[in-house]
Amino acid sequence: MTNADLDHVLGLLSLREGGRLRIHATKAVRDTLAECLGLAGIMEAFCGVDWHEPPQADFGPLSGIEGGEGSLVYRAIALPGGPPVFAKGRHRDGTHSVAYYIMDRNTGGRLLVAPDVGGWNDDLAKAMLESDAVLFDGTFWSGDELMRVKAKAPTAAEMGHVTIRDDSLARLGKLPAGHKIYIHINNTNPVLSPGSPERAAVASAGVVVGYDGLEFEI
Repeated sequence: MTNADLDHVLGLLSLREGGRLRIHATKAVRDTLAECLGLAGIMEAFCGVDWHEPPQADFGPLSGIEGGEGSLVYRAIALPGGPPVFAKGRHRDGTHSVAYYIMDRNTGGRLLVAPDVGGWNDDLAKAMLESDAVLFDGTFWSGDELMRVKAKAPTAAEMGHVTIRDDSLARLGKLPAGHKIYIHINNTNPVLSPGSPERAAVASAGVVVGYDGLEFEI
């Protein structure tokens, strides 16, 4: 879990009838899910859960990935951001949003997964430069995007996302990574339209708009 937003966590309920789950989440995220949604108790009642606090200072073993134990290591990169809307006023302390930096010790391949980026820090910027593949927050093209379809809607910044147009595209375009992919794209984002100028701008920067079934190797 990169954070406790509903669109990031409700999919867990679809996994409740399978085997015991290993969930990687910070303490702040876990506490939010347990106390505000009761999600931890629900999952424990069905399939059972083993919670893992992701390491932040150094890489640690990424357990629970089929065929990856002993090879894959990871760490979490703390990002700006507080608890989700449904938990406002509670659990302000701690790390509520992270990116995951994953490395294969056998090949040296590095992957950065950052779907919810509300601001920049040196740790995130360094990981982006080092990664062979970067999956990055493509939620909004512009800051006022939601306002165009819904009156009084919050801005991208208020929702905790940097925008493609005014921020992330220029950064991603300069990265040496062989795979630069936007994920977590909102349905209002014009980059989803293949013929749009926004999509053309993303493509010209060497960045891919993520889609179902996309595969790549690092």
